[in-house]
Amino acid sequence: MEDNVPTLNRVEETATYGKFVVEPLERGYGVTLGNSLRRVLLSSIPGAAITRVRIEGVLHEFSTIPGLREDVTTLLLNIKEICVHVEPELAGRQHTLKLNKKGAGRVTGADIECPAGVTIVNPEVYIAEIAEDNASLEMTMVVAVGKGYVLPEESKTSDDAIGTIPVAAAFTPVRKVNYIVEPRRVGFKTDLEGLILEIYTNGTITPSAAISQASAILDSYYQRFMELAPAEALLVAREPLAAMGYDEMPISELKLAPRADRGLARANIKTVGQLLRTTDKELLAIKNFGPKCLAQVHDRLRELGIERQAEPVEAAQEPSSDEETAETEEE
Repeated sequence: MEDNVPTLNRVEETATYGKFVVEPLERGYGVTLGNSLRRVLLSSIPGAAITRVRIEGVLHEFSTIPGLREDVTTLLLNIKEICVHVEPELAGRQHTLKLNKKGAGRVTGADIECPAGVTIVNPEVYIAEIAEDNASLEMTMVVAVGKGYVLPEESKTSDDAIGTIPVAAAFTPVRKVNYIVEPRRVGFKTDLEGLILEIYTNGTITPSAAISQASAILDSYYQRFMELAPAEALLVAREPLAAMGYDEMPISELKLAPRADRGLARANIKTVGQLLRTTDKELLAIKNFGPKCLAQVHDRLRELGIERQAEPVEAAQEPSSDEETAETEEE
């Protein structure tokens, strides 16, 4: 019997793209996991972004800068494309970036001066073009760490100097998430699924790190629900899930001794799923199904990776050879 425990495989990964496959999954879990991970990846992964800009000689976003091809509005749109990475230990405070470019030429992310622990991930990003030799572009940018999307009005602070322009900040480092659910088959079981996840980031976080963070966020919420019940109740709650995976597996797959097979057939227990839902006490109540048969059932299930908890039951005697012979003659 093949193992039905889901595994996560990394099919492909770069700094900005990752493709992962989780399989096999019970029917319905592909959409459940894919949709929840996608939502968390797009909304809850923290990232860094420029929130405020102060440009020398500019008082508001509708101004123009002498010698610059772009107006301030276009310049701010280009600034939003700068991808900034802040080391985790520095995420609790804001950081100031500086740019001072003189003379004709292109201005890119490589021209920005960053403090220790802050990095421009895409230094090739285009910011503006200075068209005249005697012109210059001087500005400071404030970087903060947050989640989601923040409007310019929300970035304002009472300490801002005159001429500080708030910028709409897209903190999330995950640009796009796709998921596909495909059918899978493992041995006799044909109603399984495989989940394919594609994650696109801006390069400030790897897709692997992003999916790990998203899983941790979901787990932190699920923990609250798990605290509602004691550990013993959780173990009982997992039993139906284990049984679900074996509802179509015939008892013959366990290769039990003839006496055990006949006893289970007499009780109309035809699949492993039905067996998992039958208690030890109920099994021992079956005619000619004694402790040896029960022990063999435990052993065969253990070979499948199912640890069936032994239950306290009244002592039961093995059927005598006469009873076994009589049973065989009846059949």
